[in-house]
Amino acid sequence: MSKKIIPYRSSDLSKKVQVEKMFDNISKEYDALNRVISFGIDISWRKKIVKILKSKKPYNILDIATGTGDLAIELTKTNAKKIIGLDISKGMLDVGIKKINKKNLNKTIEMVIGDSENLKYEDSFFDAVTVSFGVRNFESLELGLNEILRVLKPKGMLVILETSNPTKFPFKQFYKFYSKFILPTIGRVFSKDKFAYNYLSESSAEFPFGKKFNNILKKTGFINVVDYPQTFGVATIYVASKK
Repeated sequence: MSKKIIPYRSSDLSKKVQVEKMFDNISKEYDALNRVISFGIDISWRKKIVKILKSKKPYNILDIATGTGDLAIELTKTNAKKIIGLDISKGMLDVGIKKINKKNLNKTIEMVIGDSENLKYEDSFFDAVTVSFGVRNFESLELGLNEILRVLKPKGMLVILETSNPTKFPFKQFYKFYSKFILPTIGRVFSKDKFAYNYLSESSAEFPFGKKFNNILKKTGFINVVDYPQTFGVATIYVASKK
């Protein structure tokens, strides 16, 4: 990102600690608000990730920034034998664990507290790594991507779903207005944390999407980098692999 965006500007805490605190604060209402803010379209985006990965028949998958586990749950449809849902926020994981237990998926999905920039896994451990709306929250994008590359097996696949910004009229103008004014307002009204949705909006606007992010992935060492804009460009799915 061109400038550092943090949830609480008056705080001296690191971005990582602030993000952890923010997601702990909004964990209880996160799923409901996410459906409202995205108009439920995010569900179809996750289904596309599953479709991309299913043909690769991954044995194990690491879902970084898993949050409340929505993608981890969807990833069971790839028939992977083991899915690790990793997140820095205990509050988000606690919500996710309840959902996973309710669906009797606890034998396949393991929810783990962890730091995406310091993964406690061996080199070349996972067949696939996914990140859904999480890379823009990394304290260091470079460190996070390098860690992902390290734990991926050779020929392993990385799939990232992240917000982006429409570039064509009138979607560009509408989305800019929506993300700058409507989204933060919804957050302030319905969320316990009055700063969280301002941060989510600002971090989305500053994230280097499209070709810029493709170049970052290539610079990190990923190959076969492709991006697939979703829903007029409000989000993008990035697919890459390890040599």
